Parts: sequence; structure tokens; C-alpha cells
Amino acid sequence: MSVLQKFFKDTVIYGLAIVLPRLINFFLVRLHTDVLPNEGYSENTEFYVIAAFFNVILTYGMETAFFRFFSKNKEKSKVLSTAIVSIVFSTIIFGACLFLFREPITRTLNINSGFYSLLVSITLIDTLIVIPFAYLRVTGRPMRFAAIKIINVFVIVLFNFLFLSASLGSESLRNMFSVDHTVEYIFIANLIASVMVLGLVSPYFFKSKIQFDLKILKQLLHYGWPIMVAGLAFVINENLDKWLLPEMLGKNINGAYSACYKLAVFMTLFIQAFRMGAEPFFFNHAKEENAKETYAVILKYFTIVGGLGLLFVTVYIDWLRPIFIKKESYLIALDIVPIVLLANLCLGIYHNLSVWYKLTDKTRYGMYISIVGAIITIGFNIAYIPVLGFMACAYATLLAYATMMLLSYVIGRRHYKVPYAVGSIVFYLLLSSFLSFISYYYFERDIIIGTVFLLLFLVTITTLEKNQIKQILKR
Repeated sequence: MSVLQKFFKDTVIYGLAIVLPRLINFFLVRLHTDVLPNEGYSENTEFYVIAAFFNVILTYGMETAFFRFFSKNKEKSKVLSTAIVSIVFSTIIFGACLFLFREPITRTLNINSGFYSLLVSITLIDTLIVIPFAYLRVTGRPMRFAAIKIINVFVIVLFNFLFLSASLGSESLRNMFSVDHTVEYIFIANLIASVMVLGLVSPYFFKSKIQFDLKILKQLLHYGWPIMVAGLAFVINENLDKWLLPEMLGKNINGAYSACYKLAVFMTLFIQAFRMGAEPFFFNHAKEENAKETYAVILKYFTIVGGLGLLFVTVYIDWLRPIFIKKESYLIALDIVPIVLLANLCLGIYHNLSVWYKLTDKTRYGMYISIVGAIITIGFNIAYIPVLGFMACAYATLLAYATMMLLSYVIGRRHYKVPYAVGSIVFYLLLSSFLSFISYYYFERDIIIGTVFLLLFLVTITTLEKNQIKQILKR
């Protein structure tokens, strides 16, 4: 089996591990939007925005740092043990502080105090399982990784349906959990699933004898802290809109925007699935003779598949949307979908390009690029939400991710030059974007015209790429 075939195989398995559970989980959007008013869905979104910030801080770039040093260090058990000890110790300290300073934090974040304990508990548990999951990925165990992920989402979906369906007519269930808001059932379901996953991965905490190497820890922290800052900037890019909209336009608008934003999940899932397989692959194969050529081929086909996904979702949005969102009150923000899809495709290309600063241990550049993106997001949103409404948030996301993509490519050429097929990549990106936008905005989502555009894109791919695809399959 060739290197590329193994990469695609592992990516498909990781894709199932990420896409299948998230897709199943995504069907909860229909349940949530049916049960919750716009304001309630806004509260649900704000909860997970805060959780995302906490998660980045608590993991402080350790996951990517672990990949890097586990792959290149001969004393792998020592790297694993040091990373686990560091995460467990810091999680206990951070957790104690978060509960100790509960009152000022809830006031500052303007979060319901009843939600806070659930928020912190979920975040702490999800932090603890980061290294065990990273270990499964870096040691090439996608099937076990997939099984645990699927169990996790199954539990989340099961308890969401159980709690939310029963809560509509069950006062006893509400009293059992002392729930004041229906949305809390979603958080309780998530907590139950997180506890179960922690139990499933707990054997990996004892995979090797406890060893703590200060030198390795310093290397991990030195490599990881720029990743953490970049992660915070990414959370700003991804979630600042959902933080500002409730304050500037109201929770009703934010609920609609957040629900329609979820319709871009197909692109998000594709990117996440790719990253699950690509990140350990990039590190493990960095020393191969043709590594750079392999990375170049991967990016081209990532762009092709991503462009196809962009066009497909845009063309058939009117068929896909009713599956996930039925209430008319949520559909006022539907026009953001093509823009957010393209923004996420640019983000996926950026993640591909980021291989240069991860392999050269220059993660500070990733931090700088992400900060630029965050500055664009903050400035554009504050300046244009009063003018353009929620559409400004979608434009800001696209502008930020497109800028990050271009910066990573330009700077990366100086430090780790990969022979990317720039002409082909730009062509496929522009063609899929052009066809998607005129199908949605100019031809007003006409299914027939959109289908013709989709077939045109497929014929173009087949004509231009059939020879290289045959070569890859024969290897």
C-alpha cells in the first residue's frame, strides 16, 4: 500500500469517527430548534463558545506538541507519561481556580450560575481525555478512536432525546435535576457522555509507568504555547460573532444565525475528519524522501473535494435545510450559508498549509497568523454589524480565514517550500466559489441550474485529474 493510499485509508476511518458521530449529533439541531425558542438556542450556543475558550486554555497546545515530540523522540513512553502528568496536574489546578472564583467569572462572562458548574465539569473532563485520544491517533489506531467517538455521540443523542422529549410533559424529570431552563438538559446529556468517554480511555493513563521528565515538559510547553495563543485566536475567529450578536442585535437574531451557521457543518466535518488523519500523518512522514511532494498532492485533492462539498451543499440547501431546521423563525439567517462554507474551506486549506511551521518547530508563526485573523474578525464585526447586521459576521469569517490562508502560503514558502500546484488549487477554489455564489444569489437557489453547475464541476475534475487519480490508485 502506498503512502498516499494509507493516508486516504486512515483519513476515511478518522472521517467516519468524526463525520458519522457529528452528523448524527447534527440531527439534534432539529430537536433543539423544535424545542427551544431562538433565545434558548442562543444560550446553548453561548455556553459552548465559553467552553471552547476554556478548552484551549486548559490544553495549552499540548495535543499538537505531543504529536510532534512523540513522533521524533525515541523515549516515547516518557513523552506520553510527561504529557499525561502535565495535563492531569494542570487540570486539577485550573479546575480548583474555576470553582473558587465562580462568582466573579460568572458575572464577567454574563453566564447563568446554574450553567456554570456544568460548563466547568464538561470542560475539565474533555481536557483530561485529550492525550489518550492523541495517543490513539499518533499510534495509528483509528478503529478504536472511531468506536469511542461513536459511543460518545450515541450517549449524547440518546439522553438529549430522553431528556428533551420527557421534559415537555414531565415535571418529575425537571425536579430530578433541579432544572430551571430546558436548555440545561442538553448540557447534562453532554456531561454524562463525557464521563462515560473518560471511563473508556482511562486505561491509557496507565499505558506506561509514571515518568516525569522536566526537559521533555519544557520542550512540550515551548512548542505548545504559541499553539494555545493561536487556538484562542481561532476561537475568536469562529465564535466572536455569536458572542457579539446577542448584545448588539439580540438573542433572537443570534439564535437564528447560530442555527443556520450549523448548516455549514458539512464543510466543518470534512475539515475535522481530514485533520484527524493528516496531523499525525504529516509528523510521522516528515522524514520521507518525497514528503513535500506528498503534501502538495494532498492539498490539491483536499481543495477539489472541499470545492465539491461547497457546491453540493449550496445547490441542495433547500433540500438539506428542512431535515435540520423546520421553524421559520430560524431561517432569516439562511443567506450566510454559502459564505460560511467558503470561509471554512479557506480554513481547511490554511490547516493544510500550516504543516510548514509545525514541522520546522516555528509555531509562533501560526500564532502570529491567527492573531491577524482575530484582529480582522474583531474589527470587521464591531464596525459592520451595525451596518450589515448578521451578514457582517459571515463576511468577517471569510475575510479572516482567507487572509490567514494567504499569509501562511506566502510565509511558508520562505521556511519550508512545498511544491504546491498553485494554479490548479486556485482554479478549483475560484470555480467552485463562483458556481456556488451565482447558483445561490443570482439564480436564487434554482435546483436545475445548480445541478448543471455541479455536473460541470465534476466533468472538469474528471477531465483534468483522471490521469493522476489513476496513478495514485495503481501505487
